[in-house]
Amino acid sequence: MLLDNIKKENDIKNIKPDLYPQLAEEIRQFLIEKISKTGGHLGSNLGAVELTMALHLAFRLPEDKIVWDVGHQSYTHKLLTGRREGFENLRKYHGMSGFPKRKESDCDCFDTGHSSTSISAGLGLVKARDIQNQNHSVISVIGDGSLTGGMAYEALNNAAKLETNFIIVLNDNNMSISENVGGVSKYLNNIRTADTYLDIKEGIYNTLMDIPKYGGKVIRGIRNAKSSFKHLIVPGMFFEDMGITYLGPVDGHDIPAMLRMFQEAKRVRNAVLVHVITQKGKGYAPAERHPARFHGAEPFDIETGIPSKPRNVANYTDIFSTVMTKLGARDEKVVAITAAMPDGTGLKRFRNMYPDRFFDVGIAEEHAVTFAAGLAAGGLKPVVAIYSSFLQRAYDQIIHDVCIQNLPVVFAIDRAGLVGSDGETHQGIFDLSYLSSIPNMHVMAPKNKWELSDMLKFALGLNAPVAIRYPRGEAYAGLEEFRAPIELGKAEAIYAEGEICLLAIGSMVKEAEAVRESLKEAGYKCSLINSRFVKPIDEDAVYWAAKNHKLVVTLEENVASGGYGEKVREYMDTLDFDVKLLNITIPDEYVEHGNVDLLKQEIGIDEESIVSRIILEMEAIK
Repeated sequence: MLLDNIKKENDIKNIKPDLYPQLAEEIRQFLIEKISKTGGHLGSNLGAVELTMALHLAFRLPEDKIVWDVGHQSYTHKLLTGRREGFENLRKYHGMSGFPKRKESDCDCFDTGHSSTSISAGLGLVKARDIQNQNHSVISVIGDGSLTGGMAYEALNNAAKLETNFIIVLNDNNMSISENVGGVSKYLNNIRTADTYLDIKEGIYNTLMDIPKYGGKVIRGIRNAKSSFKHLIVPGMFFEDMGITYLGPVDGHDIPAMLRMFQEAKRVRNAVLVHVITQKGKGYAPAERHPARFHGAEPFDIETGIPSKPRNVANYTDIFSTVMTKLGARDEKVVAITAAMPDGTGLKRFRNMYPDRFFDVGIAEEHAVTFAAGLAAGGLKPVVAIYSSFLQRAYDQIIHDVCIQNLPVVFAIDRAGLVGSDGETHQGIFDLSYLSSIPNMHVMAPKNKWELSDMLKFALGLNAPVAIRYPRGEAYAGLEEFRAPIELGKAEAIYAEGEICLLAIGSMVKEAEAVRESLKEAGYKCSLINSRFVKPIDEDAVYWAAKNHKLVVTLEENVASGGYGEKVREYMDTLDFDVKLLNITIPDEYVEHGNVDLLKQEIGIDEESIVSRIILEMEAIK
């Protein structure tokens, strides 16, 4: 196999050009085989195989710097930089990350994980290079989906002022996670289909090259001219009008064509954008047919593409999806907003049933929140569905555009808590802290699937900003018999007995129930309260817990700083009771990728660890 000859960076340069197609095929088969076992981002990586090969052939790593936007498409890059063995433990605890990591290789020059950041980071690397009188190339690779994010345009605006080389590669597959939306997508479609432009360009260049002596000079003059014939034929020429040289489009599966384009890009003495057209999922029929499904794939059967372990029970996203469609049927003022994630957030059914009340704003969380604020100010009832770690990008908009005006926007926060294999950039472990710090915001978390439904209905009727956070994965179906009506700032008492009181929020109620059973076997009786609200906390429930127990234990799937436990501690400090408080939280640190159950064990929020800590506390009290 040709892959056997790739042991470190730049080894690809020893492969003969006529063998590039074979190497590309071997890489695809390798990725399909490995990801079918580990899970991971398949479609984007299959589409970027030849593009990555061309980048590694045209540039020299680690001297030259490649910044991968989001970074989920960097698997081929990892293969070509000698990390083949790492795919055995891809996205597993202490294994190789599914994203670029500086600590993993010198060839990863910048950590990524969220979208629309690569041009800003690349621009910083360019300035650092020039200030230090270095001469390497800097290449930012960004997808057309990430180009819908406003941060990308802020960076392009700055990059347009450069008088030094900076290469931006637009990997255009017309698919981000779900189908691209908006004006950027339409603009790129116009360029993709501008056959007239391509034909004229090729014809003019070929004719001029046939002119002895002067043909080459004329071509160079055309290339250097700001008002080239592109402006006459391709509508808008947005990038050129900004001051960024535009090259392309070029077939992203034609390595020789891309090599020629990259060599030309190196010679440009300003920011240059190379527009590369690729096919997401290329080379694997199931991924070509269902690119959204294979964006982040679970382990699957290679022959059929069907997940190896089909999901037989509903997850929280499914529950949210069902409730939203019912709420949409009952109230025509209910509208839904997402940021390029209709499938991932469960809003696809709502979109299909109520297309006029569904809005996918692209990868633009800040815009999504302010847009929702405008909808609320206009008299509608917006529900914004965004993953916990992605909503962090819109913190300012939540404060200024929603909460200062006390507008009734509901935030449905999926993937809250530990999410597992995607690692630090995707763990939703900060939302209780950053949301509960905001005046006028109300923060809730359901204990099970029925409570998620009840909380959504309650939130839409509150006429104030509300955030409901729920985890990834199977929706808990226990404690069905406990379904007290939702009241603002009121917890739900489940069990009342013993010297220990467990105050649990959201996903940790399930864990607390198991802890209670284990403690009972060890001879300890426990009260259990479903806290429901992090803002406002139920001070009456905390007062009762402190007055009637020797040990109060808070449990949350959030970092300690600013979380639920910290708020309980602050209130209990005002009380004059002889009671001890134990906060079970995620440590104030970033949590790497890995299986969620294993991560819980490692950071001490699993059942066994919690029980051990509680018993130690009780023994100390005695």
